[in-house]
Amino acid sequence: MPAPAGRRIPPHLVGAAVGLALLAAGYLLQLLGVLLADTALVVSGAVLGIVTESWVLGRRPALARSLGRAQLYHPVRQLLRDGLLLGGLARLDALRPVHYAAWLLIAVLGCWAAHFMCQGVAARVRRSRRLPVVTRNIDVSALRIGPTPPALFGRNGAARLLACSALITAGATATAVTGSARWGALVALLCWAVLLTGVVHLACRLLPGRRPAGEDEVLAWLDGWLTAYRPTVGMYFSGGTSSAYQANMWLPMLARLEGRPLIVLRERFMVRRIDATDIPILCIPKVAHLMRLEQSGLPVLLHPANSGKTSHVLRIPTIKHAFINHGESDKLSSCNPYAKAYDEVWVAGPAARERYRLAGIGVRDEDVVEVGRPQLEPVRPYAGPPATGEPVTVLYAPTWEGWTDDPGNTSLPLAGERIVSALLADERVRLLYKPHPMTGSVDPAVRDVDLRIREQIADANASRRAQAPSGERAERVAELERREAELAALDGQGSGRGWDEAERMLRQHPGAWPSAATVLDAVEAWEECYWRACDPAEHQVLTGPRPGIHSCFNQADLLVSDVSSVVSDYLSSEKPYAVVNTTGLTEEEFRAGFPTVRAATILTPEAEGIPALLESVREPATDALRPARTELKAYLLGPDEPPSAVRFGRAVDALRAEAEAHRARGAELAGHDVPIEPGEQTVSAEAAGEASSSDPPGRRGRAGQLLAEGLGEAFGDDSL
Repeated sequence: MPAPAGRRIPPHLVGAAVGLALLAAGYLLQLLGVLLADTALVVSGAVLGIVTESWVLGRRPALARSLGRAQLYHPVRQLLRDGLLLGGLARLDALRPVHYAAWLLIAVLGCWAAHFMCQGVAARVRRSRRLPVVTRNIDVSALRIGPTPPALFGRNGAARLLACSALITAGATATAVTGSARWGALVALLCWAVLLTGVVHLACRLLPGRRPAGEDEVLAWLDGWLTAYRPTVGMYFSGGTSSAYQANMWLPMLARLEGRPLIVLRERFMVRRIDATDIPILCIPKVAHLMRLEQSGLPVLLHPANSGKTSHVLRIPTIKHAFINHGESDKLSSCNPYAKAYDEVWVAGPAARERYRLAGIGVRDEDVVEVGRPQLEPVRPYAGPPATGEPVTVLYAPTWEGWTDDPGNTSLPLAGERIVSALLADERVRLLYKPHPMTGSVDPAVRDVDLRIREQIADANASRRAQAPSGERAERVAELERREAELAALDGQGSGRGWDEAERMLRQHPGAWPSAATVLDAVEAWEECYWRACDPAEHQVLTGPRPGIHSCFNQADLLVSDVSSVVSDYLSSEKPYAVVNTTGLTEEEFRAGFPTVRAATILTPEAEGIPALLESVREPATDALRPARTELKAYLLGPDEPPSAVRFGRAVDALRAEAEAHRARGAELAGHDVPIEPGEQTVSAEAAGEASSSDPPGRRGRAGQLLAEGLGEAFGDDSL
């Protein structure tokens, strides 16, 4: 039945239907060829099946998974295809002479047996190479890690089976055409020999001398490395596939700290998602192994995000924990009750301190430390309105829908399309649309709105006359292509797409990965080139990690956003901004309930105030909110002096001193002293004094430990 008017069938459903139809057609052709003794039907059905199988496995993995759930796995589908092919050859009386026919049958069965043997041995090899820890920027040569097994034998069983099936089908075709079974037998025997060679090659990797270090040996190596490195501060992070940005924003600040920083992760995939850095990265998936950090002397862990696995590391009593967050806003998620599990909560300015006080969630005021937002150093301050004749560059950066059903999380569903339409209606506006990376990850309706907005922008660009590419602009585009090639080369040096996890650990030793400074310089050069090469008459849809949000801030004359950390970060520039009110509150209630919007122009879901807002940007004399932005900036982000990076470093030193004092007291109570090696105590005496004076008896002692254990039980130790 045709789809209802105005509705389109989703592309993935169309692709699934086509795939199923082609697979069924291949089987039907083979079956008809067997029944009718027709060579062309038998062979063409087998070829169609293999080609379709390759397309399904490569381009339609969802269909392949659905077939698997119906017990129609790839080997089952191929076995049926080979059975029909051999049946067709027998029906065509092509399996002659008899001894070649026997070898053909034996070789085909042997290929299948060797394939399954290869699968089993490959799985055992992969398990032996899956070490209990994953590292980056650490020398692991002592762990006897060899090169990655060939992909065709080691991990790509589907490609191996497809290759064998294609060769067997080619040999069977030759047999059907010539009437002699020798060709099919020779090809099948060749496949069998290759598969057996692969099995032997993999089996040799399991010999004692060639196998990587076992779990006990790896853990002993880990203890030794931690003892030798003696980390002074760490950043702990756990999250999903799209959350790495929460940790990446803190990498430059962590690298600037004095001492020996360390990054501790929990998910194996996250090791590759952390941006270029020179800091050692250590991923410890299991809780039992994570507890070894207690003996490492690590005094401080910084936490940019909350997660269920955070409760695991909170059990270590010798480490002091600070929640540094990945951005602050007036949303409820910025004062999560989980924060009381940490020793300290580090915030940008007085607004966040007040937010925790009013929330009444158990975070004590003395545990809140104001450190500013050191990541905002690249954001340039307000430099006046756009020049006469130049367009107003508007950055629309809506947040995502969030994990809760709180009204007003994102403006996209209720106001997004109206806002974009109002901005595009002004010919003197250049729109930069940068949605949150997690937009649509919870609510598909939000993803649909996002797609419609992109279509709006594409239509607007098509109707505008783009600037003719002058010779100068052509040179800029060529330079951008060169910069992109440089970035791709830097990514390629560390990507190692053919490496497995173990070999990546081995090859990404200190100095092998492109340095953070090199990558940062390349990214900044690319961003500068990108903006120069952009057609000033075109609107932009900005997705992905580049250009970064701070680079977009520097291009914008005006921000339109939601209640999110983007607003407070943008406020560091003191440029005009607007916040969309989709909460259902009146403007007075909205301003009173969300401090970050006090110096903003408030937009309703109807986007009626956009023309006046744009006029206030073009004519600063009509901008009555400029003094309020200056005042609100200090309230949200703290003072300009001392710089935020300095305050952040002092907070680390003070918490480290507190941790070392706590260890010393614990050792004294236990009846022995903790030896401190020369040079280990690098925090200032002033910081140590502050830490001691701010550490009342019993602070975060047994109560904190019990709280951490309670959280662990609540979240469950599924990684034990």
